[in-house]
Amino acid sequence: MITVSDLSLNLSGRTLYEDVNLKFTPGNCYGVIGANGAGKSTFLKLLEGKLEPTTGNISIDANERMSSLNQDHFAFEDYTVMDTVIQGHKELYKVMQEKDALYSKPDFSDEDGVRAAELESKFAELDGWNAEADAAKLLQSMNIPEDLHQSKMSELPESDKVKVLLAQALFGDPDILLLDEPTNGLDVHTVDWLENFLADYPNIVIVVSHDRHFLNQVCTQMCDVDFGKIQLYVGNYDFWYESSKLAAELAANQNAKKEEKIKELQEFVARFSANASKSRQATSRKKQLEKITLEDIRPSSRKYPFVKFDLHRDLGNDLLKVENVSYSVDGEKILDNVSFIVRPGDKVAFLSRNTLATTALMQIIAGKIKPDTGTVTWGQTTAFNYMSRDLNANFNNDDLTILDWLRQYATEEQDDNTFLRGFLGRMLFSGDEIEKKIKVLSGGEKVRCQLSRMMLQPANVLVMDDPTNHLDLESITSLNDALKDYKGSILFTSHDHEFIQTIADHIIEVGPKGTISRADTTYDDFLASESTQEQVEKIY
Repeated sequence: MITVSDLSLNLSGRTLYEDVNLKFTPGNCYGVIGANGAGKSTFLKLLEGKLEPTTGNISIDANERMSSLNQDHFAFEDYTVMDTVIQGHKELYKVMQEKDALYSKPDFSDEDGVRAAELESKFAELDGWNAEADAAKLLQSMNIPEDLHQSKMSELPESDKVKVLLAQALFGDPDILLLDEPTNGLDVHTVDWLENFLADYPNIVIVVSHDRHFLNQVCTQMCDVDFGKIQLYVGNYDFWYESSKLAAELAANQNAKKEEKIKELQEFVARFSANASKSRQATSRKKQLEKITLEDIRPSSRKYPFVKFDLHRDLGNDLLKVENVSYSVDGEKILDNVSFIVRPGDKVAFLSRNTLATTALMQIIAGKIKPDTGTVTWGQTTAFNYMSRDLNANFNNDDLTILDWLRQYATEEQDDNTFLRGFLGRMLFSGDEIEKKIKVLSGGEKVRCQLSRMMLQPANVLVMDDPTNHLDLESITSLNDALKDYKGSILFTSHDHEFIQTIADHIIEVGPKGTISRADTTYDDFLASESTQEQVEKIY
């Protein structure tokens, strides 16, 4: 168990939170949510002991082992994949290293023998004999094949390094597991595996994530960083989101009778309680939800940007035809004989276990790079707008302010300070913020700038490469709703399950040996299809 008592934190003269009192108990997964800059990742650092609170203390039960997800993808370049995973259990790895060093001594003494016996006993106590087998099982679950387990980390592509570091965090079933954005950089199949792994994890899990589907699948409680406080709320992300909206509505209608409020609350809780899945966490969550009272539900201070894409003109009979496209990077073919047709009105999600493949395909479709072979043919009535995964693609002049940067994309009618200021205000750039230089913007701010540019330039096709990357949950929600309402066609990549499920009606999975193209299907149906699994093996 973790107990947080009277905690406050002041950084650089700013109070992030104060008077925080929380308890984290085994069998629960806690999702830490809050606006960008609220202090979500900082809170994990406090729990891990990497930061000291200004006041208060954090108490962890004796002999409990804590593990966390390393954010530095290049921290273990000189180690093998297997050693990197086992280092997730620091005590065990230390014992293994000392034991191996002793046995390799040419002048092994009686004293060394006594120490070796002690280490062997500790090694057995820590389940060391099963360490490599357990690590190998984790790696194979994440599609890291056995022939790579003794390779150096420096030899792996970054997408595989992310998986190895996740395996490191999970190794040895730690009592307390801290995961900061664990789905970042993972392919959809590994995310699905991780959801299932955590859904029945018996110990404490505390996770920061912008993936709503992930939070809904694994969390029993939300840890909300808001109003300078940190509060625990029973339920998953959807329950927190819907309940905070309900609380705001109830607060705005003070004339409503309390009995009516209670009835509305009871109906709301009953609806969510009935949706418990088969996991142990969901069963626990359902019992907790049934105890909710009106006072337990509170409005949020979150602000949501206004996102809306206007249609340039209706599409004709043809939209996009891609034929026999191949493309190589550093001599390795990442696209091979890729062919598909997109119809007017389609909203297409492109998937791949290799992010480089989908990014290259989006760049080829948008005409930013040329394929090695093959053709891309757009319909005559199409007018597309492209959003690159590269945050710096449209930010060549760092000295421009946000206002002047956006002005570059305005028409003559739009080139008005009042109009542009109001436009940026709806995207949460208010007051003096619009005078900020482009060079100091965060990743999320740059994405909101890109979305502003796209809204100024109406199109009938949107081409977007991982548009939710770097966005907070509020911006993701707004963008998600806007794309659901958009009347044109959308071609996009994403690692956000709910984003894909609620937008796409056509799924194309890209492998090094071709594609699976499935129109008129949802993402969940695509993943559940047995024929999909067979085809996936063929294209990889």
